[in-house]
Amino acid sequence: MALITLLMVQGCNNNDCEGLDCFTQPTAFVFEIVDQQTGENLFTNGTYTPGQIEVLNSADNSKRDFSFIADNDRNLISIGSIGWETEIADVVLKIDGEDILNLYVDTERVTENCCNFSKYNKISIENAVYDFDKQTFIYTIYV
Repeated sequence: MALITLLMVQGCNNNDCEGLDCFTQPTAFVFEIVDQQTGENLFTNGTYTPGQIEVLNSADNSKRDFSFIADNDRNLISIGSIGWETEIADVVLKIDGEDILNLYVDTERVTENCCNFSKYNKISIENAVYDFDKQTFIYTIYV
């Protein structure tokens, strides 16, 4: 009898998530690079070009995936490759060989109530002056 009860309880627990599609992808880190004096986007004004962007792991200089968002002349850098798994990401954003910022992210991939999501234990940006817009989730980096 105890074995049947155990199997029924396990069966119920396994079925609790059945048919529930609850996956939240990690939030991308999005940066706008602007002139500190004028506030102009440095890609829009031609100071930089997307081909000059590098996103590298600090430890070994290996490349990290990123995308450049040029839609409607927004000209933003999006690093969406962080947070898909439990990791500590320590990356450098370079433009034209110059270090623009260091991004450190301690991410934990968590499952609760059948849902998967990223929990950010620590996010820090170093070696840059910046503002963060809590509504758009865009970091404005002043160069």
